[in-house]
Amino acid sequence: MKEKEIERLNSLKEEEKKLYQKNIKLICGIDEAGRGPLAGPVVVGAVILPENSFIEGVNDSKKISEKKREKLYEQITNEAIAYSVGIVDQKKIDEINILNATKLGLKIALEGLKQKPEIILVDALTNIDTLGIPYISVIKGDAKNYCIAAASIIAKVTRDRIMREWDEVYPIYGFAKHKGYGTAEHIRVIKENGPCILHRKTFIKNFIK
Repeated sequence: MKEKEIERLNSLKEEEKKLYQKNIKLICGIDEAGRGPLAGPVVVGAVILPENSFIEGVNDSKKISEKKREKLYEQITNEAIAYSVGIVDQKKIDEINILNATKLGLKIALEGLKQKPEIILVDALTNIDTLGIPYISVIKGDAKNYCIAAASIIAKVTRDRIMREWDEVYPIYGFAKHKGYGTAEHIRVIKENGPCILHRKTFIKNFIK
């Protein structure tokens, strides 16, 4: 591993190191994928990694190629003490709005962990139900904290896989390519063909008559 990568990973783990020094060992990183798309679920990833975890390439999932994310996903999940995802579909998003759906996904992810964390590091969210577990909200946490970055990769890979599966059902929309985000091509297809069941009605109301 190159010296610059070691320095970068050490920097990402600063928050965790402070907690480890306080004898807090089970630190759970949490992040989401899919708040902005016009279609598909929002997915929240939660992961507890061992103190000695040092996986080369872990970073904010948006800064990593799809191929690299898939590889990192396998490394992270193989090494994790525990990991889980919370998936909230488009119907629920329309019903309770995307912020509340993300918070619900967080709770589902926490409930799915086989090991209860001692503390949570979460990307930006506040006023959340963490099942009584203390948490620290970190602005742009997926770019600042190792465990949050790892959670972002779990969330993103999980969601991308879901969207690729839906692409086989509704190939006309191109979900495998844009993963439901509002690209010009995606909006054009919605306007010309109307939405499918995967689309978030509250997100596309300006694109359909």
